[in-house]
Amino acid sequence: MTIDPSPNWWRQAAVYQVYPRSFADQNGDGLGDLPGLTSRIPYLQQLGIDAIWLSPFYPSALADGGYDVDDYRNVDPRLGTLDDFDTLVAEAHEAGIKVIVDIVPNHSSDRHLSFQKALRAQPGSAERALYHFYDGQGPDGSQPPSDWVSHFGGGAWTRVTAEMADGEAVTEGKLGAQWYLHLFAREQPDWNWENPEVREDFLHTLRFWSDRDVDGFRVDVAHAMAKDMSLPLRSKVGTESSIGDGTDPLYDRDEVHSIFEGWRSVLNDYEPPRTAVAEAWVSFPERQALYARPSELGQAFNFDLLRADFNAAEFRQIIAKCLAEAAATGSSSTWVFSNHDVVRHASRYGLPAGLSLSGEDAWLMSDGTQPVLDPARGTRRARAATLLMLALPGSAYLYQGEELGLFEVADLPSESLQDPTWDRTGHQRKGRDGCRVPIPWTSQGSSLGFGPDDGAKPWLPQPSWFASFAASAQDGVPGSSLELYRAALAARKALQAEETLEWLSLPEKASGAEGLLHFRRPNGWQSVTNFGSTAVSMPSETLGAAVILASEPGLAPDTVVDSSLILPAETTIWLHR
Repeated sequence: MTIDPSPNWWRQAAVYQVYPRSFADQNGDGLGDLPGLTSRIPYLQQLGIDAIWLSPFYPSALADGGYDVDDYRNVDPRLGTLDDFDTLVAEAHEAGIKVIVDIVPNHSSDRHLSFQKALRAQPGSAERALYHFYDGQGPDGSQPPSDWVSHFGGGAWTRVTAEMADGEAVTEGKLGAQWYLHLFAREQPDWNWENPEVREDFLHTLRFWSDRDVDGFRVDVAHAMAKDMSLPLRSKVGTESSIGDGTDPLYDRDEVHSIFEGWRSVLNDYEPPRTAVAEAWVSFPERQALYARPSELGQAFNFDLLRADFNAAEFRQIIAKCLAEAAATGSSSTWVFSNHDVVRHASRYGLPAGLSLSGEDAWLMSDGTQPVLDPARGTRRARAATLLMLALPGSAYLYQGEELGLFEVADLPSESLQDPTWDRTGHQRKGRDGCRVPIPWTSQGSSLGFGPDDGAKPWLPQPSWFASFAASAQDGVPGSSLELYRAALAARKALQAEETLEWLSLPEKASGAEGLLHFRRPNGWQSVTNFGSTAVSMPSETLGAAVILASEPGLAPDTVVDSSLILPAETTIWLHR
């Protein structure tokens, strides 16, 4: 199979996120690796995706699951080699699958050579100017330079110690040892993006991977790279942009866009141009759209559906808004329900509506017992929502294991937790490990096919119930989650049309949680979702259309819709004429 040469392949692609350490372990050390991923390319080809997105595979101490990067232009030796990476890209391309890699530009790891040099350098030196080193407050500099907080809990500043420099003496400033900024874990010092050396080094990194035939980049924390570090540092106690005009001290500043304009210039040097998508948690839609301009990254994640309840009115409002925003910038919309940072959507949809992020944290802290999860409803709603999402114009992002219908592993024992959130919050929040548990390939074996039977235990423990969700247990089984995803992705590829839709259901039909969403793509492909808890008659506009696929069994393909056909509760159906 040949790779799609179109420069616009990404606009309506189905992209499958791989968290490499949890995907497939070939060498048996308990950690997923690149050869393991390469061995599963036939599975991904059969699934029907257009691209894989690799979460970080770079050398790392794993203080934050690989998002603490020691070397941006190498492969973690526990995961493979650059030759292994080249083999992966070549075999993916041979299977018709593009490769997108994660790039982490807001921060490095504290083991990065540049940061280690900075620790040993003088305050005010060129080495320290690559990061944000500041004197502390108070007469002896013992207080942090500002009140800024880390996303993982606690403060966003750490004071330099001799231990950090392997016991070497640390040169102190007028107020003693300086502090360095880290918006995430203390092992993740933030780069100083006002420094031309930082900018040039990342352009080098973009070229390095593009020269190895990478097709695109997912840009981590794109909205936090530019900061106002002028003295006195402004007060800010939150972790989101609270100002919608580009002047927030830490997030979504106007200056970040000149950085991405420079990136676009490099990405456009390749044929076809390399794609990029921003992870930009921005509260203001008009601000988020800036990242998706053709002159910058070209696309930005929309997380609105990911945070929405299973509610027809909410879905309709979000879909209409996101499509309008994409049209205004010339980009395409992005749709996602699960990723490596959030509770899996099969679990979210099985929990009470309106549960906040803190409510999800409390549910995890109860080992998934309070509130009580309704797994049947969670599965039914997740299938319906996914089928609806795959019918929308734009690109669809899937997270490894969701095609198996996996739930969040909410009851991981505390001693196995790896997410820095657990320690940074004083064991008040478990963090994200529950969606990162190594996925099950077979129903038997010590690691359920994740690694060899005689290998080490997986780096996070797999629950016993994973066995019944294994790929081997679902392969070829009609109605299974895996077969639903395969059928949906195949149909989506065959039915893909212009990036528009026509609403066939009136807005009042989407009122509340019991509503109906019905739309049609330009080629006549229709999608109807019943968000309600009871079955309903099919809309009159569907009479005479033929069933393509339904999220629940009982609606066989090619069945012609007549007045007797009933759409079950919490179900999506695709139709064509």
